[in-house]
Amino acid sequence: MTPAGEASWEANADLVVVGGGVAGLTAARAASLRGLKVLTVSKGGPTDTATQYAQGGIAVVGDLRTDSVDSHVADTCAAGAGLCDEDAVRSIVAGGADAVAALTDLGAVFDRGRDGAVSRTREGGHSTRRIIHAGGDATGAEVQRALNAAGLPVLFGAAAARVVTNDRGVVGLLVLSDEGLGVIHTPSVLLATGGLGQLYSCSTNPPGATADGIALALDAGAAVADVEFVQFHPTVLFTPGGIGRRPLISEAVRGEGAILVDGNGDSVTAGVHPMGDLAPRDVVSRAIADRIRRLVTDHVYLDARGLAGFAERFPTVTASCLAAGIDPAHQLIPVAPAAHYACGGVVTDVHGRTEVSGLYAAGEVARTGLHGANRLASNSLLEGLVVGERAGIAAVERSGLPVEVGSADLRSRPHVARDRMQALMTAHASVVRDGAGLSTAASELAGSVQLVPADATGLEDAALTVTAAALVLAARARTESRGCHTRSDFPEASESLRHGIEVRLGSDGELELPELVTAPN
Repeated sequence: MTPAGEASWEANADLVVVGGGVAGLTAARAASLRGLKVLTVSKGGPTDTATQYAQGGIAVVGDLRTDSVDSHVADTCAAGAGLCDEDAVRSIVAGGADAVAALTDLGAVFDRGRDGAVSRTREGGHSTRRIIHAGGDATGAEVQRALNAAGLPVLFGAAAARVVTNDRGVVGLLVLSDEGLGVIHTPSVLLATGGLGQLYSCSTNPPGATADGIALALDAGAAVADVEFVQFHPTVLFTPGGIGRRPLISEAVRGEGAILVDGNGDSVTAGVHPMGDLAPRDVVSRAIADRIRRLVTDHVYLDARGLAGFAERFPTVTASCLAAGIDPAHQLIPVAPAAHYACGGVVTDVHGRTEVSGLYAAGEVARTGLHGANRLASNSLLEGLVVGERAGIAAVERSGLPVEVGSADLRSRPHVARDRMQALMTAHASVVRDGAGLSTAASELAGSVQLVPADATGLEDAALTVTAAALVLAARARTESRGCHTRSDFPEASESLRHGIEVRLGSDGELELPELVTAPN
């Protein structure tokens, strides 16, 4: 038991935002503009976010002569394979234009064509060109730059350790920083911690994507759902022996005309889907995984040699390729799928509210109902902007409530050694899964647990461990193939499983599965 009074430092805030990416900083700004005292904590630096690495762009309806909210909703729901909440999709998509306008007011600069209009490209699953981008393929970096430039105070190098609650909801947050244990007395905490890519040996995510928000929410009594749906980006730069964060080859490269081929020069997606190389990501990832298995290889290729001005349109991709000794103007780009985006997360409404009073979540860590069983390309920055702002506004409802953290546990938590856990998840819970492999993963995760100290690394390892266990539990229960969850032993979708699978911590501290997930009112 660590009494709050023994903490190295204390603070007070109306809202604490955990995470410094698009959702967190947007929420912090929205709350600050409404008079709230906001403290943002980030365990990394100002650019150690998934937002920073987002290449493709922001999906937002533009010219109503060629696009509409209805069309964007239809594309999103089609990609979501029956699990999207259509009302939530419509609400978030309809908020896109205003969210982008607010970002532009902050100074974000998007690419424009010769006619002066904002340029738009097309990505997999979209029926039209509605993706706006910046710096060619550096949209996330521009979004991060604009939000950082807003000058909101952020406490960097501070890891959230535990959300403290009582019978009225959130009362504080325990934080580990260079100054030691800190206690922030607050009635509202927003989780904007990003994804869970470090569950796997290879990912497009930054090193800090260790599922922190999932663990914090479960510990606080909130539910998570759809965690079995992990989107694997089909085209990540492949290098022999490459592990950790790998550079992605933006889907927009295929949107501009690049094609996927195997080592024999044959199309990878021909006959697989009517949209071919621009099919939804789960379709393309499965096609690549199947071709890799059949040819007994470890990668395929992206042929972008026919694209004029490739280096100018895709400077980030070009730099990554050249660093690996590949000239995309004259050589095929070796690619393979890698963990990219968590479609599920902490269950919220479209304003970021969870079932725990005062606990909010926004961005990749949240499950709003937008993504369903598979995220439509470039809907992530859109969701972060729209729901981030709404969550910041929603926090006003608890402003001024009296809060006081009495005493709170900062206890050691179970974990599996990270390299062992990543190997298990990569082998048994990747693009294609089966019951036997998932059972093996569950057994080894349960049998390899050790207690870790309550330090920053220990918090990450513990978060990854509980999230891996939750993902495997839900994947075993989902005895079907749907969206980006593919079971080779259950290759068809099941109508009886056309609902979210909720996971929460029981009173005994063990994960459990209620039958059906519903969003809070």
